[in-house]
Amino acid sequence: MTARVDGTEGRRPSSRDPLQGYFDTDEGQALIRRIADLPGRRVLVAVAGAPGSGKSTLAEALVARLADAVLVPMDGFHLDDRVLAARGLLARKGAVETFDADGFAALAARLTQPGREVVFPLFDRLREIAIAGAGVVEPAHRIVVLEGNYLLLDAAPWNRVRYDLTIGLPVPEAELRRRLEARWQGLGKDAAAVQAHLANDLANARLVTKGSRPADLSGP
Repeated sequence: MTARVDGTEGRRPSSRDPLQGYFDTDEGQALIRRIADLPGRRVLVAVAGAPGSGKSTLAEALVARLADAVLVPMDGFHLDDRVLAARGLLARKGAVETFDADGFAALAARLTQPGREVVFPLFDRLREIAIAGAGVVEPAHRIVVLEGNYLLLDAAPWNRVRYDLTIGLPVPEAELRRRLEARWQGLGKDAAAVQAHLANDLANARLVTKGSRPADLSGP
């Protein structure tokens, strides 16, 4: 498997993988065509959802199937642990207030300019830090797929960002709980740490569910 900058690895399909065979269906093919047919020399596609909804998996799969696309995850705008500790927010890492939202909005504005190279940060999940300048949107990239929890949040500055297409991933909380628990166990966390992360993630998921604007499309 191929390791990524954010510390995740290539995923193998499972019996519960919502994307297994999806792009062989009419719905999956229609989604690819809709994105490819978006007019403009630079278009922004948002893939948004709660923690554990599968937005990263879907965004990566879309980029892999679109020749002129690039992935820009929101997670590069995590505040550093030292900043969070000073603000008493370390235990809430991943909550909306633990991101540089204005920085993300500024990046999104730059991304709308066609033919421009834009450098952006990426999050290293193994080290739990954002790495400045680790990602590059090249001038030839026409389609920019952004993914993150809060892209559609109906609060400033998130709601000032304009996308050409938005995709939401509604997933029942029980399924989110199952996926998130497996994620943290897979990262080697003990039982207490898993429950702490789970409580934080589900609180963030409820904010995303209740506080986000409707998406143009619902993902698989």
